[in-house]
Order: sequence, then structure tokens, then C-alpha cells
Amino acid sequence: MVKRRTILFASLSAAKSVLAQSGPQPIITPLEELAIVTRDGRRHLFRVEVARTPEQQTVGLMFRDHVPEDGGMLFDWGSPRESSMWMKNTLVSLDMLFITADGRIHRIAERTIPHSLAPIASRGPVRATLELAAGTVERLGIRVGDRVEHPIFGGR
Repeated sequence: MVKRRTILFASLSAAKSVLAQSGPQPIITPLEELAIVTRDGRRHLFRVEVARTPEQQTVGLMFRDHVPEDGGMLFDWGSPRESSMWMKNTLVSLDMLFITADGRIHRIAERTIPHSLAPIASRGPVRATLELAAGTVERLGIRVGDRVEHPIFGGR
């Protein structure tokens, strides 16, 4: 019995050591196509991860050291609701787009502050939140009222 407990304890200690060395890991989901259509008719294509489960939504883009220029994460809330995000354990700055059920951009928060615990609110009910690399909104001229195309918003 003592030997068995010692082996179990040694295995648990080894597992904790490996986790401590590797640190927290991001949750990676399959990529899906998404487009943002700006008011001037330009269509910008992205390949994004979609966070649908509570676990995926809790971790989001935490622990990532890079977000591709044409990548990001779409948080699908399932139905319209108030959305409040934060940057805890997020290593890079992001642009956040809060999107209504019909795919219109309701609010934009640009160049968020890594590791900040300050809430970033949608300021109204939204169906989804899209996180992109910081500077994407400015670079592509994305504005409130522009349209996001993805199956969760109907069409396409």
C-alpha cells in the first residue's frame, strides 16, 4: 500500500511539474471563414476560430503571443445579450468588434491593453464579439455599421 501511494504521489508530482514548465495552453478551434464588408463595398476575408463553448469563451485568445493579420476569434453568444470582455492573460493587444444578430458592427474597441482587467462592454445586446489583431480596424477602415458575414448571422 505504501509503495502504491508513493508511485501515485510521484506521478502527480511529475504531472504538476510538466504543467508548471509548459504553462497554460490556449484552446485552438478549427478555422472558419468570415468576411467584413465595409461601407465602401470592400470585402475583407478572415480565417477565425469560433468560440462556442463556455470553456472556449473563457480562454479565448489568452496565452497567444501572436494573432495573424487575417485571423482572430469569433465569440458566438448564441443569442443577443450584453457582452463584456477583458484582457486577463492576453499577451497581445486586440481590436474587439461587437456584432448584432443581423451582422452589423455595433461597437468597436481598438487596441485593447494586454493583461488589463478593465471590462470592455458591448453597450447593448450583441450576438457575437470578434477579436482581431490590434490595428486591423484602422488598417482596413472598419467602422460601426459595417457588416460581418458568417453563418451565425444568416445568409452565406
